[in-house]
Amino acid sequence: MIKKDLDRLSTRELGELFPVIISEPDPEWKKLFETEKKELKRILGQKAVVRIEHFGSTAVPNLAAKPTIDILVEIPGNEKTRNEIKQKMKSEGYHYIPREDCPPPYMMFVKGYSDEGIKGPSYHIHMAEKEHNGLWDRLYFRDYLIKNKETAREYERIKRELAEKFKYDREAYTEGKTGFILKITEKAKKEYT
Repeated sequence: MIKKDLDRLSTRELGELFPVIISEPDPEWKKLFETEKKELKRILGQKAVVRIEHFGSTAVPNLAAKPTIDILVEIPGNEKTRNEIKQKMKSEGYHYIPREDCPPPYMMFVKGYSDEGIKGPSYHIHMAEKEHNGLWDRLYFRDYLIKNKETAREYERIKRELAEKFKYDREAYTEGKTGFILKITEKAKKEYT
């Protein structure tokens, strides 16, 4: 479980504790997602979960990635349910991170992080209503990479370069990928809608 002290670490200290590491593709990532999906349904119950999607690089077969399973959970859009979800997830050992970087604000929970670094499988669980396009648009990017192997290879190359350059700066690593992700997402939206 994450100790409170992690909330007080600087961005630099967090980067040193949780460096950006790109792993070779692992077929276990899909299994980890499926297991966590069942766990989330158990914790939250039917009323709080509309759908659950695996996204990010670990959702793209044969793509190198940070070995963190990104999960997107559609939840109902009322404050009472959001508060209940937050309490349930925290009581099960997930660490809550309020996010405002992709308006409107949404909830994020992480699992697998400790004050000694990553322990076991790690998860980033993003929760929002279906109207939160900033999050749900990420599925366009995922689907495009799955269907377009050359674009997926280009993305992998970019990630490896950024990981080498910004191993201890997760924000710079993420920012470095943003332009490519937005460009491909817009291309995918035009193609798929």
